[in-house]
Amino acid sequence: MAKLVILSEGMTGRSHELKVDKTTIGRVEDNTFQIAEPSVSSHHCEVLLRGTDVVVKDLNSTNGTFIGGEKVTEAVLKPGQTLKLGQIEMRLETGAAAAPSKKPVETTMVIPRGVSLNELEQGTRGGLDTTGKGFTKKDDKVNKIFWIVAIVVGVIIVGLVLFALMSASNPSQ
Repeated sequence: MAKLVILSEGMTGRSHELKVDKTTIGRVEDNTFQIAEPSVSSHHCEVLLRGTDVVVKDLNSTNGTFIGGEKVTEAVLKPGQTLKLGQIEMRLETGAAAAPSKKPVETTMVIPRGVSLNELEQGTRGGLDTTGKGFTKKDDKVNKIFWIVAIVVGVIIVGLVLFALMSASNPSQ
């Protein structure tokens, strides 16, 4: 029987037997194989049994699905190959597989790649001006209205203070 065995530190040795035609893997409880780790999407991928093949299908995950270091959307996973979901690595094992080898403990956590300089210059990510000018200044009408009202109120207050001073210094009127 085929099974997925987690190799990542903190979950080493945890496994899931592939007994049904479709196994969903993800962070939330409604998955067949739940992996409660922040780098794993809520519904990360499906593992499908198609005859003797084990097919992995990515479900538009945030951090991607990788087999042997290559990003896949749908691919066959062979016994002994490594499947990586976010920061979690696991290996497909069958009953005929040899004893699992221990993965060395990594002391440095890999941080996913951020925005590249080219992406910033081209504005390919959301939030940037697509005209190629970079960031645009917001037209802030609320700020202008606030200052106009503040000036008008200030002038009225100064006028009332002057009126009160003139009335106090000239009580006969």
